[in-house]
Amino acid sequence: MIELEHHVRALWTLFEPIHAVTYFSPEAREAFAEIGLTRYWDGYFTGRAAPLGAVTAAPVVAIFSGFAPFLINRVLPAVWSTVTVDRVLDARSRGAAVTLRNLVPDERSVTDAADVLAEVAADVDTIGRPLAAANSDLPVEADPYRRLWQAAATLREHRGDGHVIALVENGIAGISSIVLRSAVDLDATSVRKARGWTEEEWAVEVEKLITRGLLTRQGEISEKGRTSVDRAENMTNQLALGPWRGLNDDEIAGIARTLAPIARACQTVFPYPNPIGMPQSWDPDLDPWASSVPTSPRAS
Repeated sequence: MIELEHHVRALWTLFEPIHAVTYFSPEAREAFAEIGLTRYWDGYFTGRAAPLGAVTAAPVVAIFSGFAPFLINRVLPAVWSTVTVDRVLDARSRGAAVTLRNLVPDERSVTDAADVLAEVAADVDTIGRPLAAANSDLPVEADPYRRLWQAAATLREHRGDGHVIALVENGIAGISSIVLRSAVDLDATSVRKARGWTEEEWAVEVEKLITRGLLTRQGEISEKGRTSVDRAENMTNQLALGPWRGLNDDEIAGIARTLAPIARACQTVFPYPNPIGMPQSWDPDLDPWASSVPTSPRAS
């Protein structure tokens, strides 16, 4: 029997790739470009924040965590003068659905996956979780490809909200978590640029983490830093349990087998390693005990 906490982490590696096509696929980029969001970060920040409404930059900086305020301020709130929330919501859903349809033309399998995942997503706990709450409040789509993507997005943001809570609780939110992860399994240069931090800002944070004993003077993660990262990941796993608690092992295994081939298809859209730190997807047939799924980020 797999501990539920680890089961849920393994399931995350299956719905995260489905959600993440919106950040990597050319079809998703084209859908945003068609409504005037031609720059990558216009589509990313506007698309991801759209369920919250026409928000300004400050709450997005707080909710997303890890991105430089400068990067978000370039997009929000200015973009709302050129496009409506409804158009953005439609573009992100349409782009994701076109991507999924191209990757998985078997609509029957997608319908099955959408049905089971939407049922789980309907049970997310939303107190203190703004992105999960906003996504769960969107209308249920009739199209199975759109419905599957939205269910995956709701569950992903539910876990993401919990992750931010865990990072704050452990004192490593914002740039701190990004710098620490770069000492574990992410490339420091690429992730710094991807999140919009300058070399100077990065260097200042490195010094702070060294002073706190979370990094060594050589820039490697210390035992104390490793403990902080592991503790935050464990808390993230615990906070993600909510919508899955009513399911038994057989039901969870059935959902995993339904999602796995779709997740594998989605994996072809983005590189490994990738800037969002997404691991390889769990294969419940080859690895029924999810032993290949680490409980916390590890150096590759």
